[in-house]
Amino acid sequence: MELIQDTPDLAAYLAADDAIDHEHPVVRRTVAMLSADAPDAYAYAEAAFTFVRDAIPHSVDSGDPRVTWRASDVLEKRTGICYAKSHALVALLRARGIPAALCYQKFEAVHGLIALKLPGRERWVRQDARGGEAGAGAQFRLDREQLAFAVRPEFNEVDYPVLFAEPHPAVLQCLRDAVDRLRLAQLLPTAL
Repeated sequence: MELIQDTPDLAAYLAADDAIDHEHPVVRRTVAMLSADAPDAYAYAEAAFTFVRDAIPHSVDSGDPRVTWRASDVLEKRTGICYAKSHALVALLRARGIPAALCYQKFEAVHGLIALKLPGRERWVRQDARGGEAGAGAQFRLDREQLAFAVRPEFNEVDYPVLFAEPHPAVLQCLRDAVDRLRLAQLLPTAL
C-alpha cells in the first residue's frame, strides 16, 4: 500500500498541537529517559515504540475507565486506547526530530496506529504500539509491517493510506467527549 501524506510539508510531521504536546515536561522527561540507552534515531524509535507498547496498558485490556487523549496525559497516567497511545508515540518521536504521522485502519471501529520516517529512508513505515493481548503480535519492524491487526477486505476492513499530521477530527472528538471508557466505546468512529 502506498502511504500518502495529507500535507506535503514534512515539517508538519514534527509539529506540536493539543494532542501531540511534545514540548510538555512529562514528554521531555520520557524522551530523556529513553534517549539514555539509544545512541541513534533508529535505536531511539524502537525504544519509544517498545515503551509505549509495553509500559502503557491499553485501557480496554486493563479495564482502566479513564480516557486520555493528550500525549502527556497518556505518559503520566500510563493508560490509553490505541488513538491515545499513538498520540504518545508520535509525540516521543517528534520530540527527537523524527517525522511521525497518525494513520488508521477500519474494522468494526477505527483503529489508530502511526507511521514514521527515519533518517536516510525514503519511505514511511507504519507501526502499531497498541500492545496487550489483542495486539501482542505487533513488533517494531523496518523491513516489513508487523501490526496488531491485518485487515480483511472481504469483511470490508480497510487500511486507510493517508498519513495525518494531526489526529483525525472524528478521533479527537470522540476522545474529548467521552467521560469514561464505557462512553468512549459508544462514541468510537466506525469509518473516516
